[in-house]
Amino acid sequence: MTFANVGTLGALPGRRDELVRHLTARNTTLLEVGCLLYEVGVSPGSPDTVFVMELWESESAHQGSLQLPEVQASIAAARPLLSGEFGGFRFDVVGSPLHD
Repeated sequence: MTFANVGTLGALPGRRDELVRHLTARNTTLLEVGCLLYEVGVSPGSPDTVFVMELWESESAHQGSLQLPEVQASIAAARPLLSGEFGGFRFDVVGSPLHD
């Protein structure tokens, strides 16, 4: 069952674009471990917030990715850009009108 992880990351004031560049750096490892979609966005009304939408083959694929050295290094590199404000939700996808 497809697993969705949708959230917000608070960036330190003035550091949002740097965080976006970090999060959008090419990473084919995610594809190899079951990431189906990883989209990063911003909103003019939230100048210090980054929005992230992830779809995974399963929740266990997502959890497994967090143990990879490459992902651990990416998280560590992003920490100095984060304000500590996080939000979001996770759910199992049960269907779509776009495909069977």
